[in-house]
Amino acid sequence: MITKEQIPEVLDHQVYDAEGKKIGEAGHVFLDDVTGRPEWASVRTGLFGSHETFVPIHDADMVEDHLEVPYSKDQVKGAPHVDVDQGGHLSEQEERRLYDYYGVDWGGYGQETGRTGTGTAGAAGTAAAAGTAGTAGGRTGARGRDEAMTRSEEEMRVGVERQEAGKARLRKYVVTEEVQKTVPVRREEVRVEREPITEENRGEATSGPEISEAEYEVTLHEERPVVETETHPVERVRLTTDERTDEETVKGRVRKERIEEERADDERRRRR
Repeated sequence: MITKEQIPEVLDHQVYDAEGKKIGEAGHVFLDDVTGRPEWASVRTGLFGSHETFVPIHDADMVEDHLEVPYSKDQVKGAPHVDVDQGGHLSEQEERRLYDYYGVDWGGYGQETGRTGTGTAGAAGTAAAAGTAGTAGGRTGARGRDEAMTRSEEEMRVGVERQEAGKARLRKYVVTEEVQKTVPVRREEVRVEREPITEENRGEATSGPEISEAEYEVTLHEERPVVETETHPVERVRLTTDERTDEETVKGRVRKERIEEERADDERRRRR
């Protein structure tokens, strides 16, 4: 059970269900008009906490830095929408509807000492806000209840979430290309030279035998292309990302309340 002293620990703290799943953040605490004890808490859920539901905290507990309620996350998020009047009160009808939804015996919590009527006279009291508990304002009812009607409307809030859109990777593989280059090569060819006998070479010409057989051999040389490869780096390649901003139009539906004044002559005047 949550006490009035624990209200500052509840406000703006996380609310978890019985299985340890986070439901949302506690926004307000409502006190019972008769007993003055914390009876209900509103839980902000959804994008930017735009949705607010009610959960009984009669059997809730503070566990470390969060509030733990004995109901499932889906049950709390699916609780019926309840309008709170300008005085910060839950009406008897709305409180009964919430108790029925959560399967709580209305009589078990309604028939407290000091209450009047059938045990449902005490509705939940003023909301606690800004880190302090509100004072139970007392249910006015037939004693001068403010009959003003609150008009509300929904506001669409659009946010963005970051998600994975794909993957990119670098892959290196080897290809073979045909390369053609022209290189000059040299080779030796045999050419026969003849020179006449002169006084200068006569001695060399007559130094051998007069008539004989002889051979003379010359080695020929030529160049041939030799191919070899050498590896050297040519560039560095990496992946990087650039952020691009596009605009997308989001459509949604919001509800607005309208208040009409009905007269005996069936004339209607609409106030916006």
